[in-house]
Amino acid sequence: MRALVVTAVVAEADSVSTGLTPHPDAPGPEPRTLPGRYLITRRDLPGIAFDVLVGGVGPAAAAAGTATALALADYELVVCAGIGGGFDPAAPLGSLVVADAIVAADLGAETPEGFLDVSALGFGRSVHLPPAELAARAAEATGALLAPVLTVSTVTGTAARAAELTARHPMAGAEAMEGFGVAEAAAAHGLPVLEIRAVSNAVGPRDRAAWRIGDALAALTAGFRVLGPVLANWGERHEHR
Repeated sequence: MRALVVTAVVAEADSVSTGLTPHPDAPGPEPRTLPGRYLITRRDLPGIAFDVLVGGVGPAAAAAGTATALALADYELVVCAGIGGGFDPAAPLGSLVVADAIVAADLGAETPEGFLDVSALGFGRSVHLPPAELAARAAEATGALLAPVLTVSTVTGTAARAAELTARHPMAGAEAMEGFGVAEAAAAHGLPVLEIRAVSNAVGPRDRAAWRIGDALAALTAGFRVLGPVLANWGERHEHR
């Protein structure tokens, strides 16, 4: 099985790659550059090979980077991974969230009656659903919260915006900026998608002094240490159906 893991920035890709390195002290392969100057790094585990891609920040960049990689190689699974904001108290700092739904939370139209997403407008879909069994197994193995992850183009920075998102998506566990773009590209290629987020900050008023980016990156590494075998096992069973 071959899986593509898409991150936004190099620090996230490095954390994922470290988690996927069988012997952390051993040097891994150097990243190579794809067309468009996307950096991608190969990691091989028993039963599964991972390509870890730095796709860029935001849903559009993530979709473009993912689509480029998928056009150049054959994959069986796409994973969006990185850090993000957590909805307190369900997803505290340093915890992990695995998406049971990947939601385009601010793609749509404001109306006098409230926000309408693109599906309500009749322009397409606003939610991608990862394979339920895979998401549940990934959450169980990593100790993550299994909940919707919201994709936003503008990160939440006020209490009012956090309250608005919570009212529309009361079960949401995290917000980030790439998942829906990655999922759109995966769907265009007929591939299943998974999203995992490590919580670096609380969704709400922007307080950089309270961010715990290092803790979140460490949690991402720890999550991928156990996630590799879970994905390999799922891929093996899925392949023989």
